[in-house]
Parts: sequence; C-alpha cells; structure tokens
Amino acid sequence: MTHPCLLCGACCATFRVAFHWMETDLAGGIVPSALTEHLDPHRVNMHGTNAYEPRCKSLVGEVGIAAHCGVYEVRPSPCHDLQPAWENGQPSPQCDKARMKHGMSPLTPADFGH
Repeated sequence: MTHPCLLCGACCATFRVAFHWMETDLAGGIVPSALTEHLDPHRVNMHGTNAYEPRCKSLVGEVGIAAHCGVYEVRPSPCHDLQPAWENGQPSPQCDKARMKHGMSPLTPADFGH
C-alpha cells in the first residue's frame, strides 16, 4: 500500500510552516537554514510557505498526484506534528482542510486499513 501522503502533498501547499529559529542547523537543530526565510525575531518559515498561495520549496512532485517532502528526515516540528487523518486512528482537521483546498476528499480510516 502506498502511503496516502505520497499521493497528496496538500499540507505542504496550504499552510505557512513557521517555527522557532532554534530548530535550524545554524542553532544546532536539524532544519537546513538555507531552506528557511526570516519571519520575525523568533521565527522562521520554510521557504515558499509565507505566500498567498503557499507551496513549500521542499515539496517534490505534483499535489494530489505524487508528492513528497524532499527533506523529510530534517523537516521542522510543524511538519512532524501534522498527522494524516486516521493514520493513528484520529481525525486531523488540518489534513482534511488541506486536502479539500486542493480538491481531494478527506482521508478515511479505510485509507489506512482501519
């Protein structure tokens, strides 16, 4: 079974991904600072996500067809924290909102064999 996120990518093209600058590699974190933009004195955001039509520059592929995070292993906390709906048996309003924005139906428990 292909994980639904690998066919989606909607969250990466819907939300601003803002987080504390201490998560960047310049401060000892894991997120490459070259992939971020200054947001305010305490936060940065993933490049491309602070736009009217956000799309993270690290998103590879086409939303809704085949998409994945090009920096998955070093993604920031907001990306790590956003869970796909029903993957762990719980709903995810953020996942649902992102998918609907891009014309996809929300995930169901059946998408994960529940």
